[in-house]
Amino acid sequence: MHDVAIIDYNMGNLFSIDCALKFTGLNSIITNNLDEIENSKCIILPGVGAFPEAMKRLKEKKLDTAIYNFNLKKKPIVGICLGMQLLFTSSYENTATKGLGILEGEVKKFTTNKKTENHVFNVGWRKISLSKKKDEESLLKNLGEEKMYFIHSYHVSVKDKNIESSSSQFYDKKFTASIKKENIQAFQFHPEKSGKKGIEIYYSLKKYLNLLTV
Repeated sequence: MHDVAIIDYNMGNLFSIDCALKFTGLNSIITNNLDEIENSKCIILPGVGAFPEAMKRLKEKKLDTAIYNFNLKKKPIVGICLGMQLLFTSSYENTATKGLGILEGEVKKFTTNKKTENHVFNVGWRKISLSKKKDEESLLKNLGEEKMYFIHSYHVSVKDKNIESSSSQFYDKKFTASIKKENIQAFQFHPEKSGKKGIEIYYSLKKYLNLLTV
Protein backbone atom coordinates (compact mmCIF):
# COMPACT_ATOMS: atom_id res chain seq x y z
CA MET A 1 0.00 0.00 0.00
CA HIS A 2 1.30 3.43 -0.92
CA ASP A 3 0.85 6.36 1.43
CA VAL A 4 -0.21 8.67 -1.41
CA ALA A 5 -1.38 8.11 -4.99
CA ILE A 6 -0.93 11.22 -7.15
CA ILE A 7 -3.63 10.94 -9.79
CA ASP A 8 -2.15 11.10 -13.27
CA TYR A 9 -4.47 12.47 -15.95
CA ASN A 10 -1.68 14.32 -17.78
CA MET A 11 -2.57 17.72 -16.33
CA GLY A 12 -0.49 18.89 -13.41
CA ASN A 13 2.93 19.31 -11.90
CA LEU A 14 3.03 15.66 -10.90
CA PHE A 15 6.78 15.30 -10.44
CA SER A 16 7.11 18.41 -8.26
CA ILE A 17 4.47 17.04 -5.92
CA ASP A 18 6.03 13.58 -5.94
CA CYS A 19 9.46 15.02 -5.10
CA ALA A 20 8.01 17.07 -2.23
CA LEU A 21 6.21 14.03 -0.80
CA LYS A 22 9.29 11.82 -1.04
CA PHE A 23 11.34 14.58 0.62
CA THR A 24 9.11 14.25 3.69
CA GLY A 25 9.48 10.47 3.66
CA LEU A 26 6.06 9.65 2.25
CA ASN A 27 5.77 6.60 0.00
CA SER A 28 4.10 8.16 -3.06
CA ILE A 29 3.31 7.03 -6.60
CA ILE A 30 2.17 8.84 -9.75
CA THR A 31 -0.54 6.64 -11.25
CA ASN A 32 -3.79 6.30 -13.19
CA ASN A 33 -4.12 2.64 -12.23
CA LEU A 34 -7.46 2.19 -10.48
CA ASP A 35 -6.25 -0.59 -8.18
CA GLU A 36 -3.20 1.41 -7.05
CA ILE A 37 -5.41 4.39 -6.35
CA GLU A 38 -7.94 2.32 -4.39
CA ASN A 39 -5.23 0.68 -2.29
CA SER A 40 -3.50 3.91 -1.27
CA LYS A 41 -4.04 5.62 2.07
CA CYS A 42 -4.54 9.04 0.45
CA ILE A 43 -4.98 10.51 -3.01
CA ILE A 44 -3.78 13.85 -4.33
CA LEU A 45 -5.65 15.39 -7.24
CA PRO A 46 -3.29 17.89 -8.88
CA GLY A 47 -4.01 20.10 -11.84
CA VAL A 48 -2.69 22.79 -14.14
CA GLY A 49 -4.77 23.82 -17.14
CA ALA A 50 -8.41 24.24 -18.15
CA PHE A 51 -11.31 22.79 -16.15
CA PRO A 52 -13.32 21.30 -19.10
CA GLU A 53 -10.34 19.38 -20.48
CA ALA A 54 -9.47 18.14 -16.98
CA MET A 55 -12.95 16.73 -16.41
CA LYS A 56 -12.90 15.12 -19.85
CA ARG A 57 -9.63 13.33 -19.11
CA LEU A 58 -10.74 12.19 -15.66
CA LYS A 59 -13.87 10.63 -17.14
CA GLU A 60 -12.05 9.00 -20.05
CA LYS A 61 -9.76 7.16 -17.64
CA LYS A 62 -12.61 6.46 -15.14
CA LEU A 63 -10.63 8.37 -12.55
CA ASP A 64 -13.74 10.27 -11.54
CA THR A 65 -15.28 7.00 -10.36
CA ALA A 66 -12.08 6.15 -8.48
CA ILE A 67 -12.26 9.49 -6.68
CA TYR A 68 -15.95 9.02 -5.81
CA ASN A 69 -15.26 5.54 -4.41
CA PHE A 70 -12.32 6.86 -2.39
CA ASN A 71 -14.53 9.56 -0.93
CA LEU A 72 -17.32 7.11 -0.07
CA LYS A 73 -14.81 5.33 2.17
CA LYS A 74 -13.93 8.70 3.77
CA LYS A 75 -10.25 8.23 2.96
CA PRO A 76 -8.11 11.37 2.76
CA ILE A 77 -8.33 13.40 -0.46
CA VAL A 78 -6.07 16.38 -1.19
CA GLY A 79 -6.69 18.76 -4.11
CA ILE A 80 -4.14 21.24 -5.45
CA CYS A 81 -4.90 24.27 -7.65
CA LEU A 82 -7.14 23.02 -10.50
CA GLY A 83 -7.41 19.80 -8.51
CA MET A 84 -9.16 21.75 -5.76
CA GLN A 85 -11.55 23.36 -8.25
CA LEU A 86 -12.49 20.02 -9.81
CA LEU A 87 -13.92 18.83 -6.48
CA PHE A 88 -16.70 21.41 -6.70
CA THR A 89 -20.07 21.55 -8.47
CA SER A 90 -19.27 23.45 -11.66
CA SER A 91 -16.97 25.84 -13.48
CA TYR A 92 -17.44 28.69 -15.95
CA GLU A 93 -13.97 28.43 -17.44
CA ASN A 94 -14.37 28.64 -21.24
CA THR A 95 -17.76 26.95 -21.02
CA ALA A 96 -20.11 25.82 -18.24
CA THR A 97 -18.84 22.42 -17.07
CA LYS A 98 -19.95 20.10 -14.29
CA GLY A 99 -17.25 19.22 -11.79
CA LEU A 100 -16.98 16.19 -9.55
CA GLY A 101 -19.62 17.72 -7.27
CA ILE A 102 -18.17 16.32 -4.06
CA LEU A 103 -18.22 19.85 -2.61
CA GLU A 104 -20.73 22.63 -3.29
CA GLY A 105 -19.48 25.73 -5.05
CA GLU A 106 -18.77 27.34 -8.41
CA VAL A 107 -15.48 28.16 -10.11
CA LYS A 108 -15.49 31.72 -11.45
CA LYS A 109 -13.03 34.06 -13.13
CA PHE A 110 -11.49 36.86 -11.13
CA THR A 111 -12.96 40.27 -11.81
CA THR A 112 -11.32 43.43 -10.50
CA ASN A 113 -11.66 47.16 -10.93
CA LYS A 114 -8.70 47.05 -13.29
CA LYS A 115 -9.45 47.15 -17.01
CA THR A 116 -6.69 44.99 -18.47
CA GLU A 117 -6.78 41.21 -18.77
CA ASN A 118 -3.42 40.95 -16.98
CA HIS A 119 -5.10 42.00 -13.76
CA VAL A 120 -7.32 38.90 -13.55
CA PHE A 121 -4.39 36.48 -13.40
CA ASN A 122 -3.18 35.88 -9.87
CA VAL A 123 0.42 34.71 -10.01
CA GLY A 124 3.05 34.99 -7.30
CA TRP A 125 3.32 34.96 -3.52
CA ARG A 126 0.24 35.95 -1.52
CA LYS A 127 -0.35 35.88 2.21
CA ILE A 128 -3.01 33.48 3.45
CA SER A 129 -5.22 34.21 6.44
CA LEU A 130 -6.12 31.10 8.41
CA SER A 131 -9.60 30.29 9.64
CA LYS A 132 -10.03 30.93 13.35
CA LYS A 133 -11.68 27.55 13.74
CA LYS A 134 -9.37 25.09 15.51
CA ASP A 135 -9.01 21.73 13.80
CA GLU A 136 -6.29 19.29 14.84
CA GLU A 137 -6.63 17.41 11.54
CA SER A 138 -6.01 20.52 9.45
CA LEU A 139 -2.81 20.34 7.39
CA LEU A 140 -2.39 24.07 8.06
CA LYS A 141 -2.47 23.76 11.84
CA ASN A 142 1.29 24.40 12.27
CA LEU A 143 1.32 27.48 10.04
CA GLY A 144 0.72 31.16 10.64
CA GLU A 145 -0.10 33.96 8.23
CA GLU A 146 2.29 32.61 5.62
CA LYS A 147 2.91 33.57 2.01
CA MET A 148 2.11 30.81 -0.49
CA TYR A 149 2.61 30.58 -4.24
CA PHE A 150 -0.47 31.00 -6.45
CA ILE A 151 -0.95 30.77 -10.19
CA HIS A 152 -4.59 30.95 -11.36
CA SER A 153 -7.20 33.19 -12.93
CA TYR A 154 -10.25 31.29 -11.62
CA HIS A 155 -11.25 30.81 -8.00
CA VAL A 156 -13.85 28.83 -6.08
CA SER A 157 -16.93 30.53 -4.71
CA VAL A 158 -17.82 28.07 -1.93
CA LYS A 159 -21.43 27.66 -0.88
CA ASP A 160 -20.58 26.89 2.75
CA LYS A 161 -17.99 29.30 4.13
CA ASN A 162 -17.51 26.99 7.12
CA ILE A 163 -15.34 24.71 4.98
CA GLU A 164 -12.89 27.54 4.22
CA SER A 165 -9.63 26.85 6.08
CA SER A 166 -7.82 29.92 4.71
CA SER A 167 -8.42 32.91 2.47
CA SER A 168 -6.26 35.31 0.51
CA GLN A 169 -6.54 38.64 -1.28
CA PHE A 170 -6.11 39.51 -4.96
CA TYR A 171 -6.45 43.26 -5.52
CA ASP A 172 -9.95 44.07 -4.19
CA LYS A 173 -11.10 40.44 -4.14
CA LYS A 174 -10.97 38.18 -1.09
CA PHE A 175 -11.05 34.54 -2.19
CA THR A 176 -10.89 31.03 -0.77
CA ALA A 177 -7.27 29.86 -0.58
CA SER A 178 -7.97 26.43 0.94
CA ILE A 179 -10.80 24.26 2.24
CA LYS A 180 -11.31 21.41 4.66
CA LYS A 181 -14.40 19.26 4.96
CA GLU A 182 -14.20 15.94 6.76
CA ASN A 183 -11.71 13.77 4.81
CA ILE A 184 -11.08 16.39 2.11
CA GLN A 185 -8.46 19.16 2.20
CA ALA A 186 -7.58 21.26 -0.82
CA PHE A 187 -5.42 24.23 -1.68
CA GLN A 188 -5.70 26.84 -4.41
CA PHE A 189 -2.00 27.53 -3.93
CA HIS A 190 0.84 25.09 -4.60
CA PRO A 191 2.41 23.78 -1.37
CA GLU A 192 5.23 22.14 -3.34
CA LYS A 193 6.19 25.54 -4.82
CA SER A 194 5.83 27.47 -1.56
CA GLY A 195 9.19 26.86 0.08
CA LYS A 196 9.67 25.50 3.60
CA LYS A 197 6.21 26.50 4.79
CA GLY A 198 4.61 24.70 1.87
CA ILE A 199 6.61 21.55 2.58
CA GLU A 200 5.39 21.78 6.18
CA ILE A 201 1.91 20.98 4.83
CA TYR A 202 3.22 17.68 3.46
CA TYR A 203 4.95 16.93 6.76
CA SER A 204 1.57 17.45 8.43
CA LEU A 205 0.03 15.09 5.89
CA LYS A 206 2.64 12.46 6.76
CA LYS A 207 1.85 12.75 10.49
CA TYR A 208 -1.88 12.58 9.77
CA LEU A 209 -1.56 9.46 7.60
CA ASN A 210 0.62 7.76 10.20
CA LEU A 211 -2.32 7.97 12.60
CA LEU A 212 -4.68 6.21 10.21
CA THR A 213 -5.36 2.49 10.18
CA VAL A 214 -6.72 2.37 6.61
